[in-house]
Amino acid sequence: MLILEDDYGLRTSLRLFLEQEGYTVGEADDAEVALEMDAAEPFDVMLVDLMLGGIDGFTFIRSVRPRTTAPIIVISARDGARDVVAALESGADDYVRKPFDVAEVRARIKAALRRPDYPTQPAAAGPRPAGGIVLDSTSGPLVFDPDGATLRRGEEDLHLTSTEFKLLLALATSPGRVMTRENLVNQMWPEGHHGDVRVVDVHVSRLRNKVEDGPAARGVISTVRGLGYRLDPR
Repeated sequence: MLILEDDYGLRTSLRLFLEQEGYTVGEADDAEVALEMDAAEPFDVMLVDLMLGGIDGFTFIRSVRPRTTAPIIVISARDGARDVVAALESGADDYVRKPFDVAEVRARIKAALRRPDYPTQPAAAGPRPAGGIVLDSTSGPLVFDPDGATLRRGEEDLHLTSTEFKLLLALATSPGRVMTRENLVNQMWPEGHHGDVRVVDVHVSRLRNKVEDGPAARGVISTVRGLGYRLDPR
C-alpha cells in the first residue's frame, strides 16, 4: 500500500495505524518518487493527497492509472464538488475528505479490495476460460467474467478499476433492471459512502468509455431519466 501525503504527521500516523491493521505500507511525500516506487514494485492500493509540492495529486493519478488497476483513494482537504469530480475523472476510485477518522479510511480500503482475484496490474493478453456474461456482440464479443474479474472485447483485455468492476457487476447481475444511484452506491461502497450519490455519474461515464466502443455499441448502459441506469446487453 502507498501513502502519498506531504504532511509528515498525518502520513506517519496513518502508516502506523495501517501497519497495526496488518498492511505493508510504503510512503512518499513527492509524486515523482511515488511513481518510481510503484514502477519498481506495484502497490495494491494507493492513498493520494491532491495538494502536493511539485507534481500534484491529479497529475499523479493520471500518470499512474494507465499502468495499474489498483484502487486509488484520494485523501484531501479540498472538498468542493469540482475537486471530487476532477479526481474521479482523473482515475481515482474513491474520495475521503480531511479531517477523517482513520477507521473510515480502513473501511474504504477494505471495500475497494473486496473483489475476486483482484489484479493490481493490467492482465496480459492470452486465452481465457469459457464463460462470463456477453454484454455486446455488435462490434466483437464483449465478455464480462465476474469470477475472473475480467472484461474482454475479442482478444483485448479492458482494464477495470475496483470501482468500475463493482459498478459493472451490479449492473450485469441485474440486466434490464433499473438501478438507482442509491442502489449502485450501496454496492460500490458497502462500508458506507458519505458523499454525493452523483459521483456514480462520473464512474458510469468512465465505464461507458470502455464498454461502449464505437457507435455500434452505444446504448449498452442506458440512462433512465429521473431513475438511474440500466444494462441492456446487445
